[in-house]
Amino acid sequence: MFRAPLRCRALSALHARQMAAVAEAEVPMVLDGKKVSSKTSTFFDVHNPATGVQGALRSGVALLFLVRLEEFRASACSRRVEADASEHAGARDALALARSAMPQMAPERHKLEGAIRDNTDALAQVLTKEQGKTIADAKGDIFRGLEVVEMACNIPAMIQGETLPNVANSVDVHSYRVPLGVCAGIAPFNFPAMIPLWMFPPATTAGNTFLLKPSERVPLSAVMLAEMAHDCGLPPGVLNVVHGGHDTVNFLCDDEHIRAVSFVGGNAAGAHIYERAGRNGKRAQCNLGAKNHAIVLPDADPESVVNQLVGASCGAAGQRCMAISVAVFVGASKEWIPKIAEQAAKLRVGPGEDGSTDVGPLISSKAQERVEALIQSGMDEGARLLLDGRKPSLPEVNKSGYFVGPSIFAEVKKGMQIYENEIFGPVLCCVEVDSFEEAINFVNSNPYGNGTAVFTRSGAAARKFTDEIEAGQVGVNVPIPVPLPMFSFTGNKKSILGDLNFYGKAGVNFFTQLKTVTSAWRDDGYIEPRLNKVLDKNQTKTASHPRDDFEAADPPVSAAGHDAPGDLSLMDQLRTGTNE
Repeated sequence: MFRAPLRCRALSALHARQMAAVAEAEVPMVLDGKKVSSKTSTFFDVHNPATGVQGALRSGVALLFLVRLEEFRASACSRRVEADASEHAGARDALALARSAMPQMAPERHKLEGAIRDNTDALAQVLTKEQGKTIADAKGDIFRGLEVVEMACNIPAMIQGETLPNVANSVDVHSYRVPLGVCAGIAPFNFPAMIPLWMFPPATTAGNTFLLKPSERVPLSAVMLAEMAHDCGLPPGVLNVVHGGHDTVNFLCDDEHIRAVSFVGGNAAGAHIYERAGRNGKRAQCNLGAKNHAIVLPDADPESVVNQLVGASCGAAGQRCMAISVAVFVGASKEWIPKIAEQAAKLRVGPGEDGSTDVGPLISSKAQERVEALIQSGMDEGARLLLDGRKPSLPEVNKSGYFVGPSIFAEVKKGMQIYENEIFGPVLCCVEVDSFEEAINFVNSNPYGNGTAVFTRSGAAARKFTDEIEAGQVGVNVPIPVPLPMFSFTGNKKSILGDLNFYGKAGVNFFTQLKTVTSAWRDDGYIEPRLNKVLDKNQTKTASHPRDDFEAADPPVSAAGHDAPGDLSLMDQLRTGTNE
């Protein structure tokens, strides 16, 4: 059995320091537990969103340097996947180990859990530099992924089967979950640690091998996590990290050896992946866009509502699929809208590594331009802009960064672009309605169903909301109700493609399939000689099955001494041993 290095946590910390200090380096793939450089000449530049300067990735004490992410060719992917599908002896060893050592995988997950905890600070520093979010947000990103690692430790217990003994005379049936084989994950830019940790720990603990393609914008965190996993005892070849763009995604959807594809990201990409993977006979789970609403009732606590809506809409620069982007104010609660703008204006916009920053940059200049254009469209279409986050005040070194500050709109209507589109920035749209019933109907009319919330002090109102609202993840005085991993992520409607969602029981079921075994072991009076015991046929008789009481006579015996099948049913043949 593969044993983890005794110093796995120290080794992981060393890798974290190395990843933060390497200068002028290419981001490697991780294949068979080793760093591998791509041979292609196509590459992506990894930007620091807080400066907009290529290669502005550095540790807290290291020099500024360039990190380039090479896109590898589909042929390079192909060799890896064919290997994982047992095309040669080394790969057979990796896949066989992944499948056969499920109970042993859980202790390795505990070691990975400890390594991530020990290296959270180092990982958060790298995550902040490549993605831009604040250090606090980066640590939250890591922690929410760590919770899924903890859940994965319990997977051996979650995939226990079911058994029904003696369904017929000496016939037993049992069903259990088995791994699919080779699985793939395509992760987004907005949660460089959490989403990969939603994917590969459940998949590999359940006995699969896994190919992870992180976003080309944020590859370093995924590579670090893979290195930690290998340091903590994950066998080489079980987890592999590959980089690339559109062609790589298509390859993962097309290759016949890959059995399932997990994806989190935008609507267009998700629809493409779901259709293409399904056309090629694969399972796919695709978590897509969202337009999450919160309903505010007049009986809610005003201070709590203001603080929670500001945090839920502007935290992580609004770049999360569970962000609250629409607040629906019922009746007199609309008087609190100006207070939300006042509170949001106090948030400090700046680089994530600055501990005083509340709102970091968007991921790219394209994202910045899109959010600013949507803000302008809101003004042009008649919404009232209470707080304009465009062109925030920044230090000189960050003026080329991709920043948009908190922006608050009032008097937003259906049909406006800021309402109809997922903005994915720190923008809150405030809508006013007259009644609770109208608010629920307004939310339910939206095609997305990722998450929603209600703010109220009334138990009756809360119950009505949870019963009638259609979104899959519902909060009562909780603005971002992402379930803990003992449950499953349960977005619905246009926010999800596929019927098995992420982590929890649904996630485990996605990466496994049911197998049912029916076995007949007739007591023919003989046990192998090596057991040094032979039962006397004349003294040993099989106990009658309860159903035998309803049969008029024993089945006929053929001249050869065997039970004659005649017109016996399958169940009868199983009981008498004549089924062939």
